[in-house]
Amino acid sequence: MDFLSIIKQPISNELDVFVELFNSTLEHDYELLQNVLDHIRQRGGKRMRPMLILLIAKNYGGVNAVTQNAAVGLELLHTASLVHDDVVDESNERRGQASVNATYNNKVAVLVGDFILSSALLRVSETNNELIIRNLARLGQTLSAGEVLQLINIDNNEISEEVYYQVIMQKTAALFESCCEMGALSAGMGEEEIAEVRDFGRNIGLAFQIRDDIFDYYDSAEIGKPTGNDMAEGKLTLPVIYALNSTGNAEMLELARKVKQRTVTTDEIATLVAFTKENGGMEYAEQKMEHFRSLAQQFINRNVQQEDIKNALTAYIDFIVQRNK
Repeated sequence: MDFLSIIKQPISNELDVFVELFNSTLEHDYELLQNVLDHIRQRGGKRMRPMLILLIAKNYGGVNAVTQNAAVGLELLHTASLVHDDVVDESNERRGQASVNATYNNKVAVLVGDFILSSALLRVSETNNELIIRNLARLGQTLSAGEVLQLINIDNNEISEEVYYQVIMQKTAALFESCCEMGALSAGMGEEEIAEVRDFGRNIGLAFQIRDDIFDYYDSAEIGKPTGNDMAEGKLTLPVIYALNSTGNAEMLELARKVKQRTVTTDEIATLVAFTKENGGMEYAEQKMEHFRSLAQQFINRNVQQEDIKNALTAYIDFIVQRNK
């Protein structure tokens, strides 16, 4: 099934306006800066987060200029965070394409990331909506705090599912929460609708991150990251956390600590991946992902009346849990 076509169907015109506005924001006279911005624009992506903002706004009344400026602001903030993350993680690739820091250098990546972040703030100020501006500023804080918490967790010997959720709530779920909140705010919704739609976004974000983490246990060129990449960066995700805590295997726990210390070898990562698969880690993670997908679907069934938007949002969550990259 072509989920993306179903998602875009009710917002195709609005999405075209978004892309034009987003691209026009990433323009500058300086040749080096423009070259880097062009490199980032080519990456494009599927625009999952802006599409969610547009769909939520359309569900609650319609997409307007406030919606578009909010969507561009959020996508720019997200883009800046990815540029900075690649520097922090010393990543050479971002979903199969060379990262900015690998193509240029860390200095250029940090400075261009700052430029894009400032562009996000400028764009969202065009909404003249204090709640939306505050939302984006709070989101920037949350994303940064999530990265710091992840760094702190690397030095923590405890291997905790609770801490895992704390990290992904701030690093990923917060983005989808903000998408839904901004979409609803741009359509003039009140506190009750905002609270419900934030929960919807959070459940989507949690399902999205768990699916992303599951990718780390499979070897596929389509995914754009090698098997065990998260472990090589010192990160333990839900599948292996479950396998470790459910078995209490001392030898594997020692390897997990080596992951956190970033002293683990490629062969040891392969051993941990195999251990995870043999001890129910994948099934457990998929079960949790399905739980959050189900909660998101319940929101759609209760709160979305228009058939094309209902189909689009259902396709949205189905795409997230069924995608292969």
